[in-house]
Amino acid sequence: MKKVTGIGGIFFKCDDPKQMKDWYAKNLGLPVEDYGTNFQWRDFDDPEKIGSTVWSPFKKDTKHFEPSKKDFMINYRVENIEQLVEQLKSDGVTIIDEIVSYEGYGKFVHILDPEGNAIELWEG
Repeated sequence: MKKVTGIGGIFFKCDDPKQMKDWYAKNLGLPVEDYGTNFQWRDFDDPEKIGSTVWSPFKKDTKHFEPSKKDFMINYRVENIEQLVEQLKSDGVTIIDEIVSYEGYGKFVHILDPEGNAIELWEG
């Protein structure tokens, strides 16, 4: 079973997300929107398939990364998220929440690595 197929997003905490997005837009040319930047790319094995990777700053006091106390979270693209979660459970991995599906975005679930880093898994 394929597990991680790529990086879906990089999320990090900061004091002022708007200021951070403005700085990155001005100094590094990131085309920022409300939720950050969405980098689109083509799949290496199937160039007709378009994917994306999100870069997004969050407010310092966000609860989105909990229970992790870290200032970042990585989103990994996965296949067969339901099967993967069952395998992770049987391997003793901490599953933070249930798989949630959002129309137009896909399925998401959050887990913890051994050092307490929150990881978001996404099947788009």
